[in-house]
Amino acid sequence: MFITRECDYAVRVVRALWGESRLSVSDICEKESVTAPFAYKILKKLQKAEIVKGYRGVHGGYSLNEGLDELTLYDIYSAIDPEMFIIECLDPKYSCIRDGQNGMPCLVHKELVRVQDELVNLLKRKTIQQIMEEA
Repeated sequence: MFITRECDYAVRVVRALWGESRLSVSDICEKESVTAPFAYKILKKLQKAEIVKGYRGVHGGYSLNEGLDELTLYDIYSAIDPEMFIIECLDPKYSCIRDGQNGMPCLVHKELVRVQDELVNLLKRKTIQQIMEEA
């Protein structure tokens, strides 16, 4: 999993909504320097993951659907990119010609699985609220 620009911007969207009852997309974009088309795409994924709630109509907009005391970076990143792998060979759908070659498992693969697991644990370690309150 490389943290993509889309993942980074999703955190920005959540940060913009923090402490707000409801914001329009244009307000989110202005607060966090995100383009509107990109914000809509991100908000759609965050809404599908039930991280944000969308409101229609004249007074529409978006708000956080759950408290930041429950939400982690992992939750946001996985909402945007559910298949977060640091390298493609960790994807179960990927077929590596070197794994199992000569009857031996790929030892590099085994180490990368440990690295991936550690990264996931670190992303789950703190809530967004804990991160925001450190400042």
